[in-house]
Amino acid sequence: MNKNITIAVDAMGGDHGPGVIVEGAVAAAKRWGMAIVLVGDTDAVAVELARHDIRNLSVTIEHAADVVGMHDAASDAVRKKRNSSIRVAFELVKAGSAHAVVSAGNSGATMAAGMFTLKRIPGIDRPAIATVIPNVNGQTLLLDAGGNVDCKPLHLMQFATMGNVYARELLGVKNPRIGILSNGEEEGKGNDLTREAHTLLSSASFNYIGSVEGRDTFNGSVDVVVCDGFVGNVVLKTCEGLAEAIGQMLRDEISKSLVAKIGYLLSRPAFRAFKKRVDYAEYGGAPLLGIQGAGMICHGGSNAKAIMNAVNLASLAVRQKINDKLAAQL
Repeated sequence: MNKNITIAVDAMGGDHGPGVIVEGAVAAAKRWGMAIVLVGDTDAVAVELARHDIRNLSVTIEHAADVVGMHDAASDAVRKKRNSSIRVAFELVKAGSAHAVVSAGNSGATMAAGMFTLKRIPGIDRPAIATVIPNVNGQTLLLDAGGNVDCKPLHLMQFATMGNVYARELLGVKNPRIGILSNGEEEGKGNDLTREAHTLLSSASFNYIGSVEGRDTFNGSVDVVVCDGFVGNVVLKTCEGLAEAIGQMLRDEISKSLVAKIGYLLSRPAFRAFKKRVDYAEYGGAPLLGIQGAGMICHGGSNAKAIMNAVNLASLAVRQKINDKLAAQL
């Protein structure tokens, strides 16, 4: 149970409005017992909250008049919309009224608001978005997944350090294998960024295994994959698109014949297990690593289950004192 942990949830973020966000947050409070502060327009949030039984739950509303839309500039959360739901959520953490933030809204705005409000962990130049990708043996942590398009070798070194701590403490990997994403494993492959970062990482105290290829993200040979945010976001979106395409192709093939339909019925448990492994909702959200507080960035299209799991993941990060452990490694 997480009765002493409070999570501020950006109720206005995401593609589906406050309804889905409130549903997921309430589900998390019921299942794990943490306190929830829903941040957003009081009237709109209250309408959705009234649909749920919150007796014996600690669920409150914090008013925020503004919303940073998906197409707004990331800086709007800091400069123009100072009373936005995402900015107010981070202000609650700064004030000590909450321990972590969960948002399915504009990821750039979430990152900007987190950095501006809570500041960076000393020794971290740029926070990174870390996301979990399923592999044949379990899962691979990828960072940066879109926070920093242009990076320097030192930034990749810092990403690797943060990924090492997160994989060890939250994913339960005793000695995470860490690699830089490149176009080949051979010495000399890659661009200036990856080659120079490789030189830095070769003297790291953690388990750096060298350059890895895209396929290694899925074959279980590496636990943490490091790259700049441009490459990482392309990898992430490709994975999402591929999973959707495979699902659609399977449905198309199954519908073509009676034999295929019978085969599907016999294999239904396996299909369900596969769907669960590749469903981003099972992983909740992507932690924003490197700020002095816990922030969880969710997919814009997140359903209630994804929000629920993201809230739980945020509470785990708080309980495991990830920021303290990150600071100790720098």
